[in-house]
Amino acid sequence: MAASPGGFTAQLNFKLGRRPGGYPMRNQLGLDLEVRKRRRLRVEASSDRIGTSRISCCCSDPVVPIRRSSGSGKSMEKSEDWRFDQKKSSHSHRVRVHASPALPFASPQSPFVSKKEKIYPRCTPRNSGPQSRDTPPRRDTGIANEKDWGISLLNENVIESGTNEDGSTWYQESGEDLGENGYRCRWTRMGGQSHDGSSEWKETWWEKSDWTGYKELGVEKSGRNGEGDSWWETWQENLHQDEWSNLAMIERSAQKQAKSGTENAGWYEKWWEKYDAKGWTEKKAYKYGRLNEQSWWEKWGEQYDGRGSVLKWTDKWAETLLGTKWGDKWEDKFFAGIGSRQGETWHVTPGGDRWSRTWGEEHFGNGKVHKYGKSTTGESWDIVVDEETYYEAEPHYGWADVVGDSSQLLSIEPRERPPGVYPNLDFGSSPPPPSDDSPEDLPPSQ
Repeated sequence: MAASPGGFTAQLNFKLGRRPGGYPMRNQLGLDLEVRKRRRLRVEASSDRIGTSRISCCCSDPVVPIRRSSGSGKSMEKSEDWRFDQKKSSHSHRVRVHASPALPFASPQSPFVSKKEKIYPRCTPRNSGPQSRDTPPRRDTGIANEKDWGISLLNENVIESGTNEDGSTWYQESGEDLGENGYRCRWTRMGGQSHDGSSEWKETWWEKSDWTGYKELGVEKSGRNGEGDSWWETWQENLHQDEWSNLAMIERSAQKQAKSGTENAGWYEKWWEKYDAKGWTEKKAYKYGRLNEQSWWEKWGEQYDGRGSVLKWTDKWAETLLGTKWGDKWEDKFFAGIGSRQGETWHVTPGGDRWSRTWGEEHFGNGKVHKYGKSTTGESWDIVVDEETYYEAEPHYGWADVVGDSSQLLSIEPRERPPGVYPNLDFGSSPPPPSDDSPEDLPPSQ
């Protein structure tokens, strides 16, 4: 993406490649499914690992995509394709122990009436407006830290606008909204468009606080270019006191999407994380992508209770307009070296024929592992082996890490509370029911 004083151009890489088998490669659009490195804790050591993952897939359908990955870090483009791999992960990385995770973002628009203050319009020289930040979001980069956004709110209410030498326009506004219980929202909005209106960008920053100790920092941005490509992204983090445990919690979330203006291609991601001061951590993600005749989905989650109990799961699947479907899912549950793993890999042909392989492992914590499984082609196994047990005892990124990366959030100053006025702490009579954050149109796993 390149920015100029008068507008911007964008490249979303919506290109259609072809695999040897005649099916498109998803990595051209960057709509692949994420590979996550799993750090593990050694519990027992013994002979070589004999996982059911080593049993090769007997399905020979040519549409099964092959997984490749290149590049590392957020600064490099990720390119990968996904293949049936009933291993789910054969990494034996040993671990250190820490914490990780986010929730839906709050709207930058306050429900309260803006504070009645004098607004100062300004006459500004040409080319002195906000710099265009029109780059579309990157895939598989998770939730950024606050320092990556460079949020800098103005300390006064202003309205500015101008025209650049090439005819493109820009604007910048800032203000403050006040409400009950000490609520305050400081915000800055900015944007611009090309001289003919074919491309534009918008961005909003905000910080919120009230007398209960709640603090929030957020960003929302969107844009489009002359080719019809469009994108939208939002990011938020907040600090609050959990109403049931009374523990301090930090939640972070991000949503990102991009859509091609020239072909049936686009992607969407939602990431959210929760951390509390005793080490409880939760992290989830939902991803969706489409490239012409192919679509794919992924959901995964991790939960650590801060006392050694771990739950991790992944479910991903894909389909073509011709009717071919395939997928893979697995789940890990461990506590104190004892636990289980189970999963399934499956494939459905356009004619409706279904192949699947299910597998499971029981880890007893004494160096013995029970492995079992079967497939629709007649495979089966049921053995006990001597094997090391690995799992993540704690998240690699935890409470101490997120506190260290949230200095701007923690430094938000609430409104001064008058003497004798106390915050309204209405916690209700019972915990809220669990909610399903998955989109309504999410197709079920096969």
